[in-house]
Amino acid sequence: MSQAPSAANEPTPLHGMPLLLGTVSLSLATFMNVLDSSIANVSIPAIAGDLGVSPNQGTWVITSFGVANAISVPLTGWLTQRFGAVKLFTWSVLLFVVSSWLCGFATSLEMLVGFRVLQGLVAGPMIPLSQTLLLASYPRAKAGMALALWGMTTLVAPVVGPLLGGWITDNISWPWIFYINVPVGLLSAALTWGIYRHRESPTRKLPIDTVGLSLLVIWVGALQLMLDKGKELDWFASGTIVTLAVVAVVAFAVFVVWELTDDHPVVDLKLFGGRNFAFGTLSLSMAYGLFFGNVVLMPLWLQQWMGYTATDAGMALAPVGVLAILLTPIVGRKVSVWDPRVMATGAFIVFSIVLWMRSMFTTDTDFFHILVPTMLQGGAMAFFFIPLTTITLAGLKPERIAAAAGLSNFVRITAGAMGTSIATTVWENRATLHHAQLTESLPVGSPVLDAAAHGLTQGGLQSGQAWGVINRLIDQQAFTRAADDVFLVSSALFVVLIAAIWITRRPAPHAAGAAEAGGAH
Repeated sequence: MSQAPSAANEPTPLHGMPLLLGTVSLSLATFMNVLDSSIANVSIPAIAGDLGVSPNQGTWVITSFGVANAISVPLTGWLTQRFGAVKLFTWSVLLFVVSSWLCGFATSLEMLVGFRVLQGLVAGPMIPLSQTLLLASYPRAKAGMALALWGMTTLVAPVVGPLLGGWITDNISWPWIFYINVPVGLLSAALTWGIYRHRESPTRKLPIDTVGLSLLVIWVGALQLMLDKGKELDWFASGTIVTLAVVAVVAFAVFVVWELTDDHPVVDLKLFGGRNFAFGTLSLSMAYGLFFGNVVLMPLWLQQWMGYTATDAGMALAPVGVLAILLTPIVGRKVSVWDPRVMATGAFIVFSIVLWMRSMFTTDTDFFHILVPTMLQGGAMAFFFIPLTTITLAGLKPERIAAAAGLSNFVRITAGAMGTSIATTVWENRATLHHAQLTESLPVGSPVLDAAAHGLTQGGLQSGQAWGVINRLIDQQAFTRAADDVFLVSSALFVVLIAAIWITRRPAPHAAGAAEAGGAH
């Protein structure tokens, strides 16, 4: 259905069935993208076992997607101007389908990580452009409602992801967590092209900052490799890790200088000169890194050390979206009326309480007590993204909002990938420490150990098997205590991050919706 552009070169809003189908098609793509991140979390142990690697190596399946996605997000603005928003979005969805299909066929971790990198690269433009096209489909007065509808899909996906991923992994096989993207993506691409192809954005040829892009890939890639391989190679005792660290630091320093002086930077770092953008992005990204690191850690702990199946772990994590879904429409309506700094502060306090509750988990903690903080976390999520995004973009000129949204998303996604690496590394290191402390009080020949081993052999186990069971019990305690340490430190860091929120200025009331809508057109 063709819509004539207005005098301001903005497409007229859609109405009726085209608006409904357009909203559905764009929401499907966003849902598929976010689902693909959360669905893999509970499947990591199964993927790792099938491919013959450790579960911690298996987290590369998550981090590789996140880093590749982070690298491609800042390119969205340039690619949109070069090819048009509708074409770029449609091709991104179709290439995401192809890369998802390839992920399901992977027969080694290296293959799977390679295809996940491809998936992350083509997924970069999907979320920013789905928001852009959706906002352009609604009247400006309904921009808040459009954002709430868009936000709902990003909150439903984390609910469905663990449940669906767990069920598929337990009852079919893990490749199907990727195959299910194929029909969803094809439907989304077909609907989007059918409705929006006559509403294409203007295109023009722009120079691409190849030097800046190359430096971006080098420093982000080197940093992520350092974080992921550090625990395996004993960190800075390894020449490989030292080399990666030097490459990351030097490439980052040159990247900053180049981007600040280039006429057409791939990333507009001058945005960090604004107080709200700098500290809004800092608080959003640091909080997201903490949040995502703990999101990945929870199913690993439940499945490896608490005896949960992938389905059970999904059931324990899925309720995170219940309160988020219920409260997001309220946040969408009130963010331009209430002080978003107060809303974000409340979210950080709830995140801190949730992680403090988790820091008291033991090997005897039951399903209900694992479920309660998960439910509460959903409330924090609702008051997290929209207020902090509003703070970050406040006061920017409309023509800079697209670049600002891309840059803040880049920093956030990179922080999420790094948070995963740091959380799993710290978890392993603390578990090694706790294991050593637990065994110090139980030396070889200890009456307690001998009695336990004797009881197990009396039950029919061989001597070696009996000692294996005892070691497993000690490991269970060590990894549980290590998870508690990560939760407790994360809880404290959320409280510290509140200070960054209050360095920002309060956005002008009623300005958020207009600003975001302006950036979308």
